[in-house]
Amino acid sequence: MATTTPFPQAGFLNYLELAGRSVPVMANASLPPPLTGMLFAADGSGQLTKAAGHLIELLKAKQAMLQASFDTELAADELRRYQKFAKPGQPSPHIVQLRQKQAAARQASSLSRQSFIKAAAGFVREADIDVPQRVALDVFITVWINANVPKAFVVAA
Repeated sequence: MATTTPFPQAGFLNYLELAGRSVPVMANASLPPPLTGMLFAADGSGQLTKAAGHLIELLKAKQAMLQASFDTELAADELRRYQKFAKPGQPSPHIVQLRQKQAAARQASSLSRQSFIKAAAGFVREADIDVPQRVALDVFITVWINANVPKAFVVAA
């Protein structure tokens, strides 16, 4: 049984993916004007811009990063729980398996963080967003996503 963590921008990500596949989506979706101008072509055709493609990549990477972080915490908690009662000496096969699971989760977490930073760099470049000096890109883009990307996104009918 795989446990997933909720992703707040999942509805908006789904909307962008549908719009990118040329599936008819509601044109009157309630988006903030700056986001609409950044994501859709200025001619009013409803075509997505390159920045929208980079935002889709960025949101997928953020979702993967959240899931990997959750999996790492879960593996560490499970290992702590069983290691507490382990006898001194050579670890049991179960403890070894849990350590391997934790190592795999940490590696997935590192890879997802790298892909998030790479996607963030592409999005910031394509959307022409100015990142303040002395602010890490991943911190800035996380704050930007939380401030600008709708969380509970519902397409208006």
